Formats: sequence, C-alpha cells, structure tokens
Amino acid sequence: MFNFIFDALIIMKKFLFFLILFSSFICGSSIAQGKKVIADKIVAQVGDKIILNSDIMNAISDYKRQGQELPPDANCAFMQGQLIQKALVLQAEKDSLEVGEDEIDSKLDNQIRGFIREYGSKEALEEVAGRSIYQIKEDFRQSFKERELADKMRAKILENIKVTPTEVKAYWDKIPKDSLPFYESEIEVSQILSEPKANKEVEDYVIKQLYDYKRQAEIGVKKFEQLAKLYSDDKGTESQGGTLNINRNDKGSIDPTFLSAAFRLKEGQISSVFKSKFGYHIIYMVSRAGDDAVVRHILKIPPVTQEEIKLSIQKLDTIRNRILAKDLSFGEAVNRFSDDESSKFNGGQIQNRDGSTYVTIDMLDKEMIKILPDLKPGDISHPQEYTDERGKKLVRLIYLKTRTTPHRENFQDDYNKIAVRTLEQKKQGKLEKWFNEHLPSYYIYIDKNFAGCKGLDDWWKYTASNNQ
Repeated sequence: MFNFIFDALIIMKKFLFFLILFSSFICGSSIAQGKKVIADKIVAQVGDKIILNSDIMNAISDYKRQGQELPPDANCAFMQGQLIQKALVLQAEKDSLEVGEDEIDSKLDNQIRGFIREYGSKEALEEVAGRSIYQIKEDFRQSFKERELADKMRAKILENIKVTPTEVKAYWDKIPKDSLPFYESEIEVSQILSEPKANKEVEDYVIKQLYDYKRQAEIGVKKFEQLAKLYSDDKGTESQGGTLNINRNDKGSIDPTFLSAAFRLKEGQISSVFKSKFGYHIIYMVSRAGDDAVVRHILKIPPVTQEEIKLSIQKLDTIRNRILAKDLSFGEAVNRFSDDESSKFNGGQIQNRDGSTYVTIDMLDKEMIKILPDLKPGDISHPQEYTDERGKKLVRLIYLKTRTTPHRENFQDDYNKIAVRTLEQKKQGKLEKWFNEHLPSYYIYIDKNFAGCKGLDDWWKYTASNNQ
C-alpha cells in the first residue's frame, strides 16, 4: 500500500514541480554547452507559444550536469512542464498581466552574477558561452519573461485561497492512520545576540595593520592577493586572495558600505581603510564593467578581550532579569537590544530552510546544542559566549519556546503542518480545475513522438483534431 501522505504531496505539487522543473534549468544548459545539443524542431505548441525539442534536450542535459536525479520519463516530464508554462503565459498575455523590463533586467543580472561566480570570472563565462555578457542576457530575456509571466498567472489563479479549521479536519480525517508520518524531535528557539566591541586601542592597531598592508601592496613589497592569503580574517575568500565578484546593486547580500567603498575605486586602486558591519577592510579594484566588478579585499576583525565579553554578559544578564520579571517580552528585548539586525523583526527566531519556526537539532550550531538539554520549554538561558562561523566572538540569550518528542503525526501537535498540506491540496484542485476549463479554448499541438507520455493524457484530449 502506497503511503497516503507521500502520494498526496506528490499530487498536490505536480503542477508547481513541472513548472519549476523546466524553468529552473532553462538558463544553465546553453551556457554550459555553448550551443544547443540538437537542431531545433517544433515538438509542441500552445496558442502561438512553441516548444522546441532542443529546449527540452538542453534542459535535461543541464539537469544531469548539475547532479540532479532525473524524474521517470524525463522527456515527458519536461514536456509537461513546458506545456503548463506556455498555457499560463498565454493566459497571462490575454489577461494583460505585465512584467516590467526593470524586473527582468534585475533577475537577468542576478543570474549572470551567479554564472560568473560559477565560472570564476566574466571572461571565463564569455569564453565558455562563446558570446558576450550582453548576448547571454538577450538570449535568456524571453525565457525569463515567460517564467515571470507564468508565475504571475499562477499567483492570480491561486490568490485569496485559504483553508478553514473545518477543512483541515476533513483532510486529516481522510488520512489512513497507518500512513501518518513520523517526526523526529523539533524545537522552536530564539536568541538575543550581543556583539562585544573591541576597545579603541585594539581598533587603532588593526587600522594601522591594514594601512601597512596597503603600503606594501602599493610599493610592490608583496602582491595584494598574497597579503590577503596571509592576513585576511575572511575565511571564505582568503584562499582566493580575497577575490570577490560584486555588483553595485547587491545591497541585500553585500554590506552597503563595502559596495560604496569598492565602486569609488578605479582599476588598480586600493581603498583607504574603512569599517563595515564585519570589521575593517581595504579593497583592491581588479576590474570594472558597468555595475559589475572584481575586487580583492582584506578583512581584519579587531579581537575582543574577556573584559569586553564580560560587559556583553552583564548586559544580557540584565535583559534576562527584566524578561523574567515580565518588565518586557523576549520579542521586545530582541527588537530593542539584539545586535543581529536580520532577526529583529521575527523575534530572534531561528528558522527552518522552508521558513517555518520548527527546526531539528542538526540545524543548530554545536554551542547551542550543548545548552538546550538544560532548558525546558519557556526557559531562557543564562548568557552564553560562543564563536560564530566567521570567527567572531558573541554572547547570546537562548529562549526555548517549544520542544516536541519524536512522535507519529497527530492533529493537535501538528496542526500547522497538516494545514499547509490541506492548503496545497486545495491549490492543486484549483489549478486542475483551471486547466480543465481553459485547455479546450487553446490551440494545442504535440508531436506524436510524445504519444506514450501518460502525464499528457489531458493535453492529448484537446490535440486529437489538431494532429490529424
């Protein structure tokens, strides 16, 4: 007997899976191969939207190149994904949905930056692709536009869909009890971070060090990349001589102060010492092309002493006492006192990769794992000193909100998970209904080589007269 939950998840994600299956890999294949793998041939059409055999073959090749496991009947799966996307794009155009060129340009720029990171430099990317950055962007512009239109149309179809507790209960009651999933222990945990500040003498010493590295590079005592390998505290780039590929618009992922300092430089120039949220830097501009640049940098994090750490511990101890005295809530304390800007607006919660608040132990750092066995739900730890992944000394309070024991899914403890599945099933039903209503109104052609694809049965019903 097939697992009910597994089958339900497969069914409810079908349309989204096939939509993502093709669009996620539509860009990488021709970059990696430099040219399409076979000559173009129209193998399907929805309205005036054509699907080429080479589109599908290139996407499959790229899927395999990235180490992904192909779905059963890959040709059929990728064909279904393209048919779904083309139908959504066709309807989006009929409904006058629009995607701004600025939005497309932004997404294209992000994709190109991803390619540059993958291949190491703009020049290497252009060599592999056999065309310029501008040509690569133009090659992908239409596919990006179609993907965005399809996403907007899907969002329009599914807008305002919600589920009630009654619907969630009805969904739950249909699940065979011997098919319920088993969950490992999960927790909801939040933290308040305090970053000890180095004293002024130490900061002055670090600044002096960086100016000395700048002088050595400028007069040729050592190359900048050698200095970065020897002295940079950025463990992610030190082995590459501090090299980074950046874009002027990367403010969401790169410190804005860093970007501002970098783009004031000319090629071959080294910046003055400046401070970012990570520490102190100097930057060497390797090359610039519009909003893109390749730089090298040296980061120095001023070391903190036990005296500064002790001050952070005292600060957090006072905050803890105020929370326990109900003078303020943990969430309020995060918003007012935490040095972690990224978590100020979610109450300091550590989130799962899917955005949920429930995490498993393996998602946490080892220092937090050590302290959790001593906490009961509702407890707040004493201040804990630890070192983050960048090597920075920090102090934190840990709040354990909930902890589940390993268990078979039940309605009371796992309502949120069940509600998510109920909502997805309702969305899937809405999508299926929409396609059943709209397919008869479209001109649909599918090459007879795909006649054996079981997933295309609904599409074939409306192509019979077109394929005579």
